[in-house]
Amino acid sequence: DKQGGGDGCVEGQKALITDFIYGNQAALYRLAFAYTRSREAALDIVQDTVVQALTHAASLRSAEAVKPWVYRILVNESLAYLRRNKRFLFVETLPEQQAEDADIGERLDVYRAVERLDPKLRTVVMLRFYEDMRLEDIAHITGANLSTVKSRLYTALGRLREELGCDIG
Repeated sequence: DKQGGGDGCVEGQKALITDFIYGNQAALYRLAFAYTRSREAALDIVQDTVVQALTHAASLRSAEAVKPWVYRILVNESLAYLRRNKRFLFVETLPEQQAEDADIGERLDVYRAVERLDPKLRTVVMLRFYEDMRLEDIAHITGANLSTVKSRLYTALGRLREELGCDIG
């Protein structure tokens, strides 16, 4: 029976999504927080991401696609939050372990410079360097082709170099 099999498939996709989210909740929160700089907003974004992912579980095409698929939802939810609030928040504080580092001033300058980038450029930088993602995965998450992602990364790094007056990336 094809109808019964479809329900089982959706349940399997929901289980896969749930497992991924539980295993990566800290990384998802960290990325949402990087956009919002608000604990409450980041938690709301992660919660909205979970709801969207589970609601649309049937559109997940394969187990291998779960990571970029969930991240794409998270990025879209984060950008929607920024649009709704019509503001960009800058780094005010860093996690305690980073606050103990001797190069805190340099880190703060870099974080602030990244926060000032256009959202499309900032997304590529955050996914590439904060989440250590491959450019191919970033292309899938952002819905852009690979050459566009490379161009955005190159442009972002150029702007960061200009602003920070140093060689990065």
